[in-house]
Amino acid sequence: MNILITGTGFLGECLTNKVCSSARHQVVTLSRKYNPSIKESASQKIVEDISNLADATEMLGDIDVVIHTMARVHIMLNNDSDPIVEFRRVNVDGTLELARRAASKKVKRFIFISSLKVNGESTNEKPFTEQDKALPEDPYGISKMEAEDGLRAIAEETGMEVVIIRPPLIYGPGVKANFLKLIKIAALPIPLPFGAVNNKRSMVYLGNLVDFIITSIDHPAAANQTFLISDGEDLSLTSLLKRMRAAFNRSPLLIPIPVFLFKFAGTVTGKRNVIDRLTGNLQIDSAKARNLIGWTPPFTINEGIVNTINAYKNKAK
Repeated sequence: MNILITGTGFLGECLTNKVCSSARHQVVTLSRKYNPSIKESASQKIVEDISNLADATEMLGDIDVVIHTMARVHIMLNNDSDPIVEFRRVNVDGTLELARRAASKKVKRFIFISSLKVNGESTNEKPFTEQDKALPEDPYGISKMEAEDGLRAIAEETGMEVVIIRPPLIYGPGVKANFLKLIKIAALPIPLPFGAVNNKRSMVYLGNLVDFIITSIDHPAAANQTFLISDGEDLSLTSLLKRMRAAFNRSPLLIPIPVFLFKFAGTVTGKRNVIDRLTGNLQIDSAKARNLIGWTPPFTINEGIVNTINAYKNKAK
């Protein structure tokens, strides 16, 4: 097949190179800047603004499948009174414009990388499933939900197949943001006060997510379905740090400080949301992927953590 992959960042780069390695498909990428780490067999196209794709229609003429990973994720510093406007411009308007152009060129399938934030920010008694009502709480999650709704409408109107994938936190070699901060904390040769955080959080290793996306390219049962994808094992913050420390060949050295003290400190410092994310539950049930299309993660969570830490150590040399 001829495949268009939008975005060549953390996920897009790994996905593009993996698809190219299989030699089964021809790949074109669409991104904001050239990525020298992309395999030469992929043709890279540059676009300044994903919400303005006036020149993309011709590119889509020979494409069978679009995999849309490009998105606005972080809120930049600005003076906007309503920060959701920019999220909608890129994540909703840009996504739906690309999908409409793809449908007009008879693209068979559109795979959209959404986010678990569409479901919400935390779980209590049971994990999230695909059947749960969408309850996004921030502008990013709202924009992803609205894009999903628009894609389903386009699929119904045009017959183009849509696959929606909602991953939780993605980690792997080259990970940035909060997971990278956690790696740096785990690398410190000092005791850490996280020995009593017994929450449960789902994550997905980059290699597992890429494998599922590739499975979704042509699996008949994936058409017009939504999937929640994870490694299949949920970890507490304490357990995650223990495994990270082990990958650094360190003893755990985790002091069991009660969680309520973290929450009190978060309230006093104005960081309560950060503490809640670290210590709260956020679980998903990815049984649908196993039952409907027979997918199982090729990497265990331990393998994913070790690979991520080894990549961090190699980069630091």
